[in-house]
Amino acid sequence: MHTPVILIVEDEDVTRLNLVNLFQAEGYEVLEAIDGNDMHEKLSNNKVDVVVMDINLPGKNGLILARELRQKGPMGLIFLTGRDNEVDRILGLEIGADDYITKPFNPRELTIRARNLISRTSSLPESPKTEDGIIKFDGWELDENSRCLATPGGDSQRLPKGEYRALRLMLTEPGKIFTREQLIKHMTGRELRDNDRTVDVTIRRIRKHFESDGASGEIISTIHGEGYRFTGRIE
Repeated sequence: MHTPVILIVEDEDVTRLNLVNLFQAEGYEVLEAIDGNDMHEKLSNNKVDVVVMDINLPGKNGLILARELRQKGPMGLIFLTGRDNEVDRILGLEIGADDYITKPFNPRELTIRARNLISRTSSLPESPKTEDGIIKFDGWELDENSRCLATPGGDSQRLPKGEYRALRLMLTEPGKIFTREQLIKHMTGRELRDNDRTVDVTIRRIRKHFESDGASGEIISTIHGEGYRFTGRIE
């Protein structure tokens, strides 16, 4: 069984050591980095499941590094930082962080969030045929690195995290019916609740991307009483 690997990117020695000890006590393999150069070196030589990173770092800050991190693959990213203003939080999540926790933090909460993130990312199915992380279907392209959806005409739009995860899941097995329970689990990591319309709203928004370019909204079909399925063709 694969032991999850967590990379701590933190330049403050005491905080970094405490985080290393915390995750090692939970049974994880833990790597350390003090800045962006150190982070990239660790990522080049190791398969990392989750990066826990401060924003205030020497050299490139965490927000810049997060953009670079997303070019390396779909690993989990948690910002753990003393910067608790709303602008940084929103920007961090927009860049692609999966979570944002401010210091001081509850150690138990951090380990639970990391475990849930690992469970969600590790349960994602393997990608369909790609070229440099690009999934091509019916003239469209989905970039797994940037979460951008490109039209046949070349226009590109970055998808919100929920839309990206739902679309990517359906692209892994064209024609398969995915239930709302399966979709919400992959989108958010939580269970489907009573009267929860999150999945339906997300699918409607995904369809709008295709409809706005003149494509058929039925590239994703509704299977009444069961769920949704992708009915296009992977190239």
